[in-house]
Amino acid sequence: MEIIQRPHYLEKLIKRQNNGDIKVITGIRRCGKSWLLSKLYSQFLIGNGVPKEQIIDISLDMEEEGLPDLRAKEEFKKYVYGKIQSETLPYYIFIDEVQLLEDFERVINGLNNRENVDLYVTGSNSKFLSSDIRTIFRGRGDEVRVHPFSFKEFCTNRTEPISTLWKEFYTFGGMPGLTLRKTEEQKASYLKRLWDKTYVDDIVERNKVRNVPALEAIIDGLCSAISSLTNIDKIRNTLQSVSHIKTDAETISKYIGFVENAFLLSQALRYSIKGKRYYESIKKYYIEDVGLRNARLNFRQQEITHIMENVIYNELIIRDYLVDVGIVESRETIDGKLQYRQHEVDFIATNGMKKYYIQSAFALPDEAKRQQELASLLRIDDSFIKIVITADDIATYIEDHGIVFMGLFQFLTNQDVLE
Repeated sequence: MEIIQRPHYLEKLIKRQNNGDIKVITGIRRCGKSWLLSKLYSQFLIGNGVPKEQIIDISLDMEEEGLPDLRAKEEFKKYVYGKIQSETLPYYIFIDEVQLLEDFERVINGLNNRENVDLYVTGSNSKFLSSDIRTIFRGRGDEVRVHPFSFKEFCTNRTEPISTLWKEFYTFGGMPGLTLRKTEEQKASYLKRLWDKTYVDDIVERNKVRNVPALEAIIDGLCSAISSLTNIDKIRNTLQSVSHIKTDAETISKYIGFVENAFLLSQALRYSIKGKRYYESIKKYYIEDVGLRNARLNFRQQEITHIMENVIYNELIIRDYLVDVGIVESRETIDGKLQYRQHEVDFIATNGMKKYYIQSAFALPDEAKRQQELASLLRIDDSFIKIVITADDIATYIEDHGIVFMGLFQFLTNQDVLE
């Protein structure tokens, strides 16, 4: 099977090697967490001189012939400590689906106390969420978030024209399991099966969800409304009018939280650039993988403008930016009357001292559309870089007001393009 290297995540593990913390690999189920550890990181260690016998790789959701049930605490301890033959040589321990281990919090914390053990764990979202890490590992958990394939990863070893690859990516997304499915029917079936047999079941089981139809309707609604401003009242009204489901705001908020905790959706808060404050009640939601979104809607709603915006959002998150939705307030004279207006900035992307204002514009067919996209950026009076990303295949250029225009493919395939 063809191996797609994931240097972005591999580098994160390398930088955390032997730091004394428990490396906790999180992310949506089936995004490649186990592969990252057992294949890519293991190959790196062996290539750098670590003997195979000093790498202990345990998958707790798999039965291996000749081994006892390692989910039992005492059997696990007997097996692992039996593998550690030296008090001084370093041992690298990978534990997949760690939540299946009996009393795993105490066992793992105890194992991590050994000075010659470097510990890495993954867990399924139904039992093991990033929000739990702070308490489970007593401040010694170091999280590495993994995502489905980015567009650049998706294009690895592919020879088709980039426009063809983009069409496949925005339709079926970047779930690694798709590399084993050759036809469109197989890809669509796989994505739908993930929803039905993995994600929804996980959320219901972990959170003891009683109103499953409401949960599913909320998921459908959020998938349909990616990159659109929304709030709880709007979602509640849509549930009642479209799905004929009545529920209260508290339940809706709670169910959305369940979906977010499963890494299926992310929210971007609305931020006033001039007023320097957040609008907590209105936000946008973006899905972790656009192929999953399309499959959830039976591939009926493929609005390329919204999908492109979602892909750009995901790419910024993968590059470790914090992302908000921006607005710029202004007072303007229109038809002789002074009016208050809000202009939207698709993304405010921040990483340390770096900040970028970014507009996603699928096409700029005329000057009117161009000015519409520039309207908010021109009203921002600080010196941070302002960018318009368009689906047109263009070379990067800077227009008269200092705003950068770049093509979508250039942004998605060049890690350092924002620099």
